[in-house]
Amino acid sequence: MTAKVIARKHVPDLKSLQRTCDVNYMALMKLLPQGALVGESVSVGISDQVLFVLRVLEVAPYTWHVSIEQCTPRLPSFMRMKVKVRLYHDVRMAEVCASQQILTLRSSYHYPNAKMHHRNEKEQVNLFLAEWLKCCLQHGFSTVKQL
Repeated sequence: MTAKVIARKHVPDLKSLQRTCDVNYMALMKLLPQGALVGESVSVGISDQVLFVLRVLEVAPYTWHVSIEQCTPRLPSFMRMKVKVRLYHDVRMAEVCASQQILTLRSSYHYPNAKMHHRNEKEQVNLFLAEWLKCCLQHGFSTVKQL
């Protein structure tokens, strides 16, 4: 007789996710220009070999869309960080809305799934962004504004 394992659907911890999005917003606002324009970008270097580019994709009264991309030539493109973040200025939150090859992040995924996303993929990606932003603010050695 074999035991059947029933997988429960992941229930996101909304308070934790909101805290992470709050922290991400504050960090991004320190890196991005105040009155950002569409197409404007900021480059942040972590070392001689690691450079990240933050580019403003859309600007609306209450939201911005920003892409963050790692520009490290020695790494294959699939290993470079690439995310799209939506900043909500009215509630002062920033959430990752796309990551790597995931065009739209869902709040939870059944596991296992065909693409092998984690059950809490959205939470994990937002936590990763928080760690990355912390690293940029602590160790980033230069920023160059470009249009």
